[in-house]
Amino acid sequence: MTQPPTVSIVVVNYRGADDTIECLSGIRSLDWPAECLDVVVVDNASGGSDVERIRAAAPGVQVVESARNLGFAGGCNLGVRHARGEFLAFVNNDARPEAGFLTAAVDAFADPAVGAVAAKVVDWAGERIDYVGGALSWYGQGFKIEVGAVDDGRFDEVRDVLFGTGSALLVRRSAFEELGGFDERYFMFFEDVDLGWRLWLAGHRVRYVPAALVRHRHHASMSKLGAWREQFLLERNALYTIYKNYDDENLARFLGPALALAVRRGVVLGGDDSTALDLERTPPSPDEDAYATVSKTTLASAYAVDAFVRELGSLHRSRIEIQKGRRRGDTELLRLFGMPMIPNIPAPDFVRDFDTVSEAFAVDVPFSRRQRVLVLTPDTLASRLAGPAIRALHIAQALAAEHEVVLATTAGGDLTRPDFQVRTVSTAPAMAELERWADVIVFQGDLMQKYPVLRTTAKPVVVDMYDPFHLEQLEQAKDLGESRRRDVVQTATAVLNEQLVRGDFFLCASVKQRDFWLGQMAALGRLNPAVYDRDETLGSLIAVVPFGVEEEPPVATRRAVKGVLPGIGEDDKVILWGGGIYNWFDPITLIRAMAVVRERVPEARLLFMGVKHPNPAVPEMRMAVEAQRLAEELGLLGETVIFNHDWVPYEDRQNFLLESDIGVSTHLDHIETAFSFRTRILDYIWASLPVVCTQGDSLAVVVEQHELGQTVPPGDVERLADVLVTLLTDDRLAAGYRANLARIVPEYQWSRVLEPLLTYCRAPQRAADSADAGRASVAGVQVVPPPWEGVRGDLDLLRGYLREGGARLLLQKLGSRAGRLARGQLRSRR
Repeated sequence: MTQPPTVSIVVVNYRGADDTIECLSGIRSLDWPAECLDVVVVDNASGGSDVERIRAAAPGVQVVESARNLGFAGGCNLGVRHARGEFLAFVNNDARPEAGFLTAAVDAFADPAVGAVAAKVVDWAGERIDYVGGALSWYGQGFKIEVGAVDDGRFDEVRDVLFGTGSALLVRRSAFEELGGFDERYFMFFEDVDLGWRLWLAGHRVRYVPAALVRHRHHASMSKLGAWREQFLLERNALYTIYKNYDDENLARFLGPALALAVRRGVVLGGDDSTALDLERTPPSPDEDAYATVSKTTLASAYAVDAFVRELGSLHRSRIEIQKGRRRGDTELLRLFGMPMIPNIPAPDFVRDFDTVSEAFAVDVPFSRRQRVLVLTPDTLASRLAGPAIRALHIAQALAAEHEVVLATTAGGDLTRPDFQVRTVSTAPAMAELERWADVIVFQGDLMQKYPVLRTTAKPVVVDMYDPFHLEQLEQAKDLGESRRRDVVQTATAVLNEQLVRGDFFLCASVKQRDFWLGQMAALGRLNPAVYDRDETLGSLIAVVPFGVEEEPPVATRRAVKGVLPGIGEDDKVILWGGGIYNWFDPITLIRAMAVVRERVPEARLLFMGVKHPNPAVPEMRMAVEAQRLAEELGLLGETVIFNHDWVPYEDRQNFLLESDIGVSTHLDHIETAFSFRTRILDYIWASLPVVCTQGDSLAVVVEQHELGQTVPPGDVERLADVLVTLLTDDRLAAGYRANLARIVPEYQWSRVLEPLLTYCRAPQRAADSADAGRASVAGVQVVPPPWEGVRGDLDLLRGYLREGGARLLLQKLGSRAGRLARGQLRSRR
């Protein structure tokens, strides 16, 4: 039997020996092996006989004496420094854990994403709720929900929470130390809220586990010291918390009104007249005293704001580190706040002013907005779409059901959509604007190299790598000469390496592709302990998301092929090549086979559905030219072999598919084939069009396994001709393939294949090994831009500013740049 991990329980004592001794008695009753339990009591300079009494009552417990009162936060941190456990349990000295407390909590850590476990806490009698979850206001004050409710089983569902209560909290030691533990500046109050928030930001989860049960006896210790002291700590620590943890946009929105309401809350609670210095309402008298009698409660809030300002330097340094390590966006975390708009005191005057401030600063807006997802493609978005644009379109469409989406292209187009925005972006400033808007970025192609903001962004970046284009370039660049070809392939590889180093989540089209990309990632150092420990399957790093098909079956809207296109009669048999002709395909073998097929099935016609790519940046392919030349040489052009020199509109393609008899895809026998994913075959599946394809790629395996058609060896003219003739003449065989195709369609519908991406975007986070948003260095591989990138980037910015705002905007931006440079020089001289 495997021995359980060692757990350290840290208990902080301050003049509460009776409670602490009773707490330790409960700890001794835990159903956890004694040799795996490490108990540390920190005495916070209690004085008197507390230490001696605790040692006498619990001789096996390590008691650490602090020379001064460090507060709850500092006391816990001191205890951790003397602890040896893999997991840390913080238990209040006036609490008593139930026997199964540790067993239930540690079981939850089997999920590597869990960084902390929030226990269920009930009153001393075990009847009423003390903690079953927390809520957070937008101004940073935390609340326990359902306090005093009867514990009748309603609160026994495991779920994620923003924070646990410090009275009964377990934390994975590695996560606790990663974050530097509790923030000792808090002394007490909200240090547990802050820790929970920071755990989420760092990529961990906090999970409420009701089976981890603790009883808690409350003492009114603060009332003896004055409620104003508690007020001071609550106000100050709430400001600390929001300043450190909100992102830039939300901090700018919330900090001002939070400061204002902190002061207003103190005045209302203190019952003071804030108009006492208003000349209009209170005229001065000649003998007016320079001092006034003011409630300490009023002063507590004012002093809290002052303390925040005095501590701002160190808080700012903490904020920089926290934000640099951010793995999650605020949009996801704001959903965990629970009661963000609660005014924490019920006084009518305060509630009125709270509502006024909230409305004036629109503080409710971030809590109601959806996640913003930017989907980027380098392909044209118009009525005529190629594979990358089709994939980006369906990604955007699926995400738009849950999120606010912008689909942007760098190649132009006139596509419009009712469910999300479609934009063209062609300048660095425009791309930077979209990056600022987005919470999550999904892109494909070489856009990261062209727009460095996609590399330097702190936002989660999803890289769609369904197309291993560096393998395509091995074939496509053959015409460029040896030196240029080598440069093109090296550049393509470097572009992909840069993406593999920076990306947070990756999409690929097949299991075989996934293995390929994992190999390339391993060479770049991305398969490291941090990534592995988060998810040993690496499913949170890279997921298989193949090309998909639409939810609705295709419906004919017009006659498009038979009796319509020149060379194709109404009774002809159509073999459809459903896409472009690229250099890594093999139309040559197919055309030679058609010369054989024509002799046996004279009415057979081969239709190449598109020759001219809709993206003007894609050059005419050598293979397309050779295919047309061969068809002419064999006397097939325009009669047996027909080329559609345009590109079929996306919304019209079903008419071509439904009038065809066979869908065909033939390719060369080389490395690109092994890792490709022939997206045109998905259209054949969608239309239940029997498939004939070359063996060797992922979809050929699907065709074979599910009997969707037939596969042939690469370059085998005779075998290809025989298969085509058989399918054109054996109606029963073709009908069987069509039935099999119809059964497999649901497996490839976009809503199903995109589920890994949809799941990620519901809770996006940076990769476990993402150190910062800048240029990454992994395992000695430095991704360095070419030396001209900086100059080119500046020129792109300048052109963009001129285009968007003319000379006035350009001069304004140049002035700002000069100011930043000057400030940087001044800083360097200091």
